[in-house]
Amino acid sequence: MDLIDGLKAFVATAQTGSFTEAAKRLGVSNRLTSKYVAELETKLGARLLQRTTRKVGLTPSGQQLLNRAPALLNEFDDLLANINEEATSLHGTLRIAAPVTLGEIYIQGLVSRFAAIHPELSIDLRLSDQHVDLASDGFDLAFRVGTPDVSTLKARKLFEFTSHLVASPGYLKLKGTPLSPGDLDTHTCIIDTNRRNANRWVSQQNGQEYTFHPTRNLMVNSANIARDWAAEGCGVALCPNFVLHKQLSEGKLVRLLEDYQLPMHPLYAVYLEGNVLPRKVRALIDFALEDVQNNDIVTLPAA
Repeated sequence: MDLIDGLKAFVATAQTGSFTEAAKRLGVSNRLTSKYVAELETKLGARLLQRTTRKVGLTPSGQQLLNRAPALLNEFDDLLANINEEATSLHGTLRIAAPVTLGEIYIQGLVSRFAAIHPELSIDLRLSDQHVDLASDGFDLAFRVGTPDVSTLKARKLFEFTSHLVASPGYLKLKGTPLSPGDLDTHTCIIDTNRRNANRWVSQQNGQEYTFHPTRNLMVNSANIARDWAAEGCGVALCPNFVLHKQLSEGKLVRLLEDYQLPMHPLYAVYLEGNVLPRKVRALIDFALEDVQNNDIVTLPAA
């Protein structure tokens, strides 16, 4: 058995939880995948997987190997590509995770533009507002809002965006326009529960910080729905600026408290720590850094 084949079979099985799914990912038979893993366990002298009738789980030794094996395999692939001077095109599969709203508005376009210039690369984009574990879930890269707090990850900042308090003209005509954060006490507030510290709306003016704790009138785990509810006249919403372009341009929403500054939020591309960054991951990050300059999703229409 080739040690690399054994590691690939183990990683695919551990990430999918199934020999059958691992075999599909690797393009080999179920029997061969199981054989490779068994031979790897024999070679290492340790049980790596707990096999049951329904699912395959990890032993402590298997978890330890999974924490490092994907990065080692990526480094090996990168080494071979660098040795082969003619290997200019990207191959294999690139698995990407991104938050839902930003993924639907921008990341999906970024990925399709990247895929167009790398036709031999298979790309699997998964959108979820849950933080994925890149190692155990088998992702090469994730786009995340906020500074990563995991020591095993490296990150590149792509851009920053802010949020705005918005309401519909009809709602403001009925309820009045708030002129300070304290005025929001008398308004219906729409809370996007996906936000970090969703119940703290922080702003600044002339160096003074103001914190408002909105009443939990309407709550939803979607920036798009919070925006739409505000446009329908349901209340005041705090939304990231990249979801507001159309509604502000059409006059369906109005920005509030424009004399107050809200915090900036960075978007990072994060990937597993390793000695060598895989070519396909490096290529996507370099492309993303250029793409965000040509597709400014955070510029709002003039008020």
